[in-house]
Amino acid sequence: MNEMNGAESLVATLAASGVELCFANPGTSEMHFVAALDRIPGVRCVLALFEGVATGAADGYWRMAGKPAATLLHLGPGLGNGWANLHNARKARSGIVNVVGDHATDHVRFESPLKSDLAGIAQSISHWVRRSQRAAEVGADGAAAVLAAHDGAVGRIATLVLPADTAWSAGGRADRAAAPAPAAGAPAATVEAAARTLASLRERSVLLIGAGGAADERAQRLAAAIAAKTGCRLLAEFYNARMPGGRGRPGIERLPYAVDPSVQKLEGAEALVLAGSVEPIGFFAYPGKPTQLKPPGAALMTLARPQDDVPRALEALAAALDVRVERDLVLHTPERVAAPSGALTPESVAMAIAATLPEQAIVIDEAVTTGRGFGRLMAAAAPHDWLQGMGGAIGYGLPCAVGAAIGAPGRPVLALEGDGSAMYTLQALWTMARESLPVVAVIFANRAYRILQGELKGVGAQVSGPKATDMLTLDRPALDWVALAQGHGVPAVRVDDAGELTRALQRGFASRMPCLIEVLL
Repeated sequence: MNEMNGAESLVATLAASGVELCFANPGTSEMHFVAALDRIPGVRCVLALFEGVATGAADGYWRMAGKPAATLLHLGPGLGNGWANLHNARKARSGIVNVVGDHATDHVRFESPLKSDLAGIAQSISHWVRRSQRAAEVGADGAAAVLAAHDGAVGRIATLVLPADTAWSAGGRADRAAAPAPAAGAPAATVEAAARTLASLRERSVLLIGAGGAADERAQRLAAAIAAKTGCRLLAEFYNARMPGGRGRPGIERLPYAVDPSVQKLEGAEALVLAGSVEPIGFFAYPGKPTQLKPPGAALMTLARPQDDVPRALEALAAALDVRVERDLVLHTPERVAAPSGALTPESVAMAIAATLPEQAIVIDEAVTTGRGFGRLMAAAAPHDWLQGMGGAIGYGLPCAVGAAIGAPGRPVLALEGDGSAMYTLQALWTMARESLPVVAVIFANRAYRILQGELKGVGAQVSGPKATDMLTLDRPALDWVALAQGHGVPAVRVDDAGELTRALQRGFASRMPCLIEVLL
């Protein structure tokens, strides 16, 4: 083989390090990397029409595949366009390797039109940032980036800046990332303290699970058995990167989104034992309402951090409490949900989803206000994984569905989206069509930023005239999601009753191809 250039050494390094996928939106500075993807085998490339689709897809891919994908982004503006979904990925603790092209070394000192504070943008969202200096160093830098994308049981955001001349220059040397360090378990003293707390306080204690605790079905069963044996309250964080649910699973209740219901749910707790979770904090500050959701004076005890081996920590806690899942856990499987008919309401929509969801489906939840009450009925659905936006930056759902579908090939994907949030990254529909991904996208068309209407009340503000009303409604004109989907190559249908929604879902899942359902609410 001829001598590698820097770009070729980076592609070879990514492939050797287990990075099999690159979500790309390249520009001029990245053309040598694009060419290298063609010449060097091992890394599949998926084109996104917007950088926020590439970064959101990489988030969904990590959540299902458990390993990082790369993104290929163009200079500071391209990284900036992908920033919001990198924020969501960071909050979800997803591992991503960003490859960001930059101007050549001799060019970057000039004030060219696309010059930006690339380092500042990268550092504001990344756990690890490095700029390659020479072609000979690119392979080693790429290997370091892959390793930096792991933090025990969770992931991190690693950004490698690749100047154009380090990509095109000869002298590249491929490398391979070292194996990441295994996730730590819980110290024996910590386990014993948590066991004493749960056993003594019983219903006055809360076992709060998150990260690996919510995402792992074995950990869910252990946590549910511990709660059954000790009498403690078992809850999951409201937002979870991945949470198994459906028939035959414990059906762990999540903390509510709103402050008042969360405070009520935790009322009387004297201690919270955190298993892969963090202290519950209100999404925003509201006048006259607390920021910390736990009762004043309640103790916080960390059994396992998100990056720790949460299932192993729960196994140790179960052993300390003499808990055995096969003896102490009794699952109450709810009856299957009947297909609904009549008017579309949040409950009838949830019934239609629960009645039609295929086995082992992946549900991407950015339904916002419409979807907050789905949890109870979804316990009766077929076994599935539920993925949520973790950082609150909207526009994550459709890109995450792309990444999840590629990260778990063969599994059907259902993306639940508000019409306002879907507009942020609707370009993801084109990638679904191009890649023939089995994604059913359901757009809840209430033709308003309904969540902001609710937040308006929450902060004590009032709409008193047309200016505020116009900022919270999506009319004049109404968005036509059937036309928008078809324009991106995705078949679409509009429904306005629960029976039509049920039939549209059944057809969509059966097609094993992308489709969109606009639900008029």
